[in-house]
Amino acid sequence: MRALLAGLAVLPLLGGCSLAPSVYMAGSYFPAWLVCVLGAVLLTLLIRWGLIRAGVDDALPMRLPVYACLTLALTFAALLLFFE
Repeated sequence: MRALLAGLAVLPLLGGCSLAPSVYMAGSYFPAWLVCVLGAVLLTLLIRWGLIRAGVDDALPMRLPVYACLTLALTFAALLLFFE
């Protein structure tokens, strides 16, 4: 009985053992995070261009960490939105 209860207690933890999400592109499978990073970098460049046009880019105190964090935030948002 104790072994059965221990086995049932472990079952919820096995959800993380599924296959990694992948995207079929150009004849092979790419990891989903790689596709999301590419999209996030492109969106970050587009946002940066908009901030430069608006004159806000010069007011940013540390540009590199701001744009790196923006890229990460967009990557994580895309992963959650499209692959979860």
